[in-house]
Amino acid sequence: MKILALCGSLRRQSRSRALLQATRQLAGDRVAVDIFEGLGDLPLFNPDLEDDAPAAVRRFWQAVSDSDALLIASPEYAHGVTGTIKNALDWLVGYVPFAGKPVAVFNPSHRAEHADAALRETLATMAAPLVPGACVRIPVTAGDWDVEGICADPRLSAMIDAALQAIASFQPPEP
Repeated sequence: MKILALCGSLRRQSRSRALLQATRQLAGDRVAVDIFEGLGDLPLFNPDLEDDAPAAVRRFWQAVSDSDALLIASPEYAHGVTGTIKNALDWLVGYVPFAGKPVAVFNPSHRAEHADAALRETLATMAAPLVPGACVRIPVTAGDWDVEGICADPRLSAMIDAALQAIASFQPPEP
């Protein structure tokens, strides 16, 4: 199984990125977790560009097409979803290979319920099947916010492992 991971923060040292990197490390050989590094290169969504999409958008679409599931980890900015994630999702609205693709959401904060709810609402509107057991709050605190700290924390690593298992075993509901 191949999971495409999307980080809602463009900061190199963000908690969201550390959580995705730890997830990739903890997945080992069971599941391939590829962190898409081009979200910051996507132009602002413009429906007029869909028929002749810029190269960055085509690369994103191809990565989505090549994946079996998506995993989104994102901080909360001003009680909302980051512009990075919202823009990426806007580029997927009419993209047929995204339709029906399972999506997991990791909330790397012990708060951030506003962004989490907004993200889930956007995904539900897009008819993205959210994976039960893999849409979870994994509270990365100041003491364990790097990859090594997350992997070394038995509680966090168990939550990540359970979410990976849920993604791998997910069967979308019949239409």
